[in-house]
Amino acid sequence: MARKAYPRRARVTGTLMLLVALGAAGCTGDPAAEDSPDAKPAGGQATTAQAEPGKYQTLPQPCRAVETGTLDAMLPGLAELDEEQRQKAYEGTSSVTYDSDRRTGCRWKVDSADAGHLLRIDFERVVSYSASVSDDARAQAVYGDRMKEADLPLPSDPREEQPERRADDSAKADRDEARATAPADDEAGQGASPETSEKPGKGEEEKEKGTGKSEEPADDTVDPSAPAEGLEPRLLQELADDAFIDDQLTTSSSGSGQRTVTVVFRTSNVIVTVEYEAQPKQVAEVPDSASMQEKARELAVLLAERLSDV
Repeated sequence: MARKAYPRRARVTGTLMLLVALGAAGCTGDPAAEDSPDAKPAGGQATTAQAEPGKYQTLPQPCRAVETGTLDAMLPGLAELDEEQRQKAYEGTSSVTYDSDRRTGCRWKVDSADAGHLLRIDFERVVSYSASVSDDARAQAVYGDRMKEADLPLPSDPREEQPERRADDSAKADRDEARATAPADDEAGQGASPETSEKPGKGEEEKEKGTGKSEEPADDTVDPSAPAEGLEPRLLQELADDAFIDDQLTTSSSGSGQRTVTVVFRTSNVIVTVEYEAQPKQVAEVPDSASMQEKARELAVLLAERLSDV
């Protein structure tokens, strides 16, 4: 009597069912495809480096950023106002902007019996829309444009000045050597070249010695519009990441001088501008540059501290 083959058939059927189950579970992938350099990560999205966002995502309220004590010092006319007018003046006037998350500002203007003063502050939060450029880098470029608008001289690289300095030193050494080796002229002019045999006249001798007057008299008049030495437009190393101060004096039709001191500084992706103006009402009176610059710089320092609390 022949034996039944059912047990062997059952084992083969069970093996096929196991292979089908493994295939349904995703275990039948192509190893060569997984090792391909063109294979994408899970989800089908390629990984790209993103530039870092800026430190600041919001801006402070500009009309509340300046304390009343600072306003009293920068706007002397406040002391001449009554209580109600003074409180209204403290509030300032907000600048008109289309996006308060990107740019805000405020201004205060007060006149007194002696002069009119205007204070304006501006906050600009710079955002880069390029994935490869950070907000800070974009803000630094915007700050550089502001420097160019102010005609502020850019800091020079000492390494670039060395070749020029060496050329000047070499030329000076050649001139000194030529003077040392030139033949001395005797009283009769013997041995001298035709170009040097004639002695200069008295006026020319005095001019060479520095005692005579030049053909065009030097203009020793000091430009009243130019700030004193040390107060000229310059970089401010101690303020924020980058900063500069500008000082301009203009004369009105009445003859009085209006001085405008501007401080611009950048901290991360925010650029802050302080603009301080003063115009005396007396003709030919000029606002003091040192005092105005000091007040504008002190306010800029306070605003930089205020930003750190945002």
